[in-house]
This record gives sequence, C-alpha cells and structure tokens, in this order.
Amino acid sequence: MLNIVSLIIGVVALLCAGIAFIPLLGILNYLVIPLALIGVGVGVASKNDSGRNLNLFVIVVCIVRLMLGGGIF
Repeated sequence: MLNIVSLIIGVVALLCAGIAFIPLLGILNYLVIPLALIGVGVGVASKNDSGRNLNLFVIVVCIVRLMLGGGIF
C-alpha cells in the first residue's frame, strides 16, 4: 500500500517537474524536490523499491535542471 502511495506522489512530482522544464518556470523545481522527498520517505517504509526509485529519479532530474538553469531559470 505504501508503495502505491509513493508511486502516486512520484507521478505527481514527475508531472510537475515536466512543467518546470518550460523556460522561466524552473523555480517550480524548488517545490517539486520536497514533494519527491516525501515520496522517498514513504517509499523507504514500503517493501518494494519502485516508488522510492521513481522519486529519487525525479529528485536527480530536478537538481540537474536547477544546476543547468543557474538555480532560478
């Protein structure tokens, strides 16, 4: 059950991260990273790793996007 919750949080975070790839909306990544961290926390508590791995992927993508954009863009 916790894995499903973590997957849902990960999908929502991934959709928001997709929106944050639009130019000048990169600051949205600062909201997506904490959301994905919550998903990682829920995913750690479950037996399966898929929800946790999805949220970790979202975090890495958002951090790379922030580094490429200089932290704002």
